[in-house]
Amino acid sequence: MNLRALPLIALLVTLMASLPLRAQFDTRATAAYVLDHTTGTVLLTKDPDLPLPPASMSKLMTLNMVFEALKDGRLRLDDLLPVSQHAMDYQGSTMFLNTSDRVRVEDLIRGIIVLSGNDASAVLAEALSTDGTEAGFARMMTARATELGMTNSHFTNSNGWPQAGHRMSVHDLAILADRLITEFPTFYPLFAETEFLFDGRAPQNKNNRNPLLKLGIGADGLKTGHTSEAGYGLVGSAKQGDRRIVFVISGMQSAKGRAEEAERIINWAFRQFVEKKVASEGNLIAQADVWMGDATRVGLVAPKDLLLLLPALNQNALDASVSYQGPIEAPIEKGQQIAELVIKRGGMPDARLPLVADRTIPRGGFLPRIRTATKILLQHVAGGAQDLL
Repeated sequence: MNLRALPLIALLVTLMASLPLRAQFDTRATAAYVLDHTTGTVLLTKDPDLPLPPASMSKLMTLNMVFEALKDGRLRLDDLLPVSQHAMDYQGSTMFLNTSDRVRVEDLIRGIIVLSGNDASAVLAEALSTDGTEAGFARMMTARATELGMTNSHFTNSNGWPQAGHRMSVHDLAILADRLITEFPTFYPLFAETEFLFDGRAPQNKNNRNPLLKLGIGADGLKTGHTSEAGYGLVGSAKQGDRRIVFVISGMQSAKGRAEEAERIINWAFRQFVEKKVASEGNLIAQADVWMGDATRVGLVAPKDLLLLLPALNQNALDASVSYQGPIEAPIEKGQQIAELVIKRGGMPDARLPLVADRTIPRGGFLPRIRTATKILLQHVAGGAQDLL
């Protein structure tokens, strides 16, 4: 069967042969990835799959493992965990834990998110590791990352402390951030907390390092990172109206530059793109030929309101078609996806939106099947005759 493409009905959109390229964004980051979380549209990539030292941004993978353990009951928020000498010995950003402490899981989570605690990450890693070591937990992190489609990630510790072979790509970090937002809505609000003071320790060190949280631009996560090797990085997310974006930048030269670049990306993503409804639920878009059914055609309709992210300056101009493998063999169930609405957006990836059958078409009896076979035969004969002319 051949791929069939039918023109989209004129009532849906105004068709144009082509569109100008979308507004470009020239980032100063070494690597970057910007995703419209709401529609799944990738807005910007720069060296997206290059494995780089992620510094503390890799703590997001530790948090993913912790949230999964909370979800399946291996951990509870009020569990008290011991602090090993190994965890206490970590330098850099810490919760100032010591081996006499027994710390609630919830406090350790906040210690990672707000204070970027290297020691807190190690405590949770040792609690969840099958062999009780941080190195064992890092191997678990790497295996789980592969299962989640993060193919350019390899972990040697739980917190991003500089170590040979500890790498993540910005694409993988975006996959991870998108997952944390989608799969763990109960815990995600913790990323917006601006302060956390554990047991009165180091009050001068209680502020969240995310520079965007207090700017009033919808930023509510996720994690900064910095080492001399990695430079300054940020995995961020912001929500304005009904839209949310996720972005990752790596390799900035200063904390100030990181904050400025992150804010530039947020402004660009929300101002240069708009979300538009291109079809309402139940809209008849086209019809498809049916094979061996008690009807010869079936309507193709939108299963729900179809939303699309478009360049703000060209939101009313689209190049669209409907594609399906046809004729479609009966039986066909109402609501069954049998086609796609393909929309070209000029400089952006093509959007492929599902279309479903508007009614049930059972397999035809003897006479309908004879009519279908005869129709197809005549079409082939006509086509052959045309070839001879």
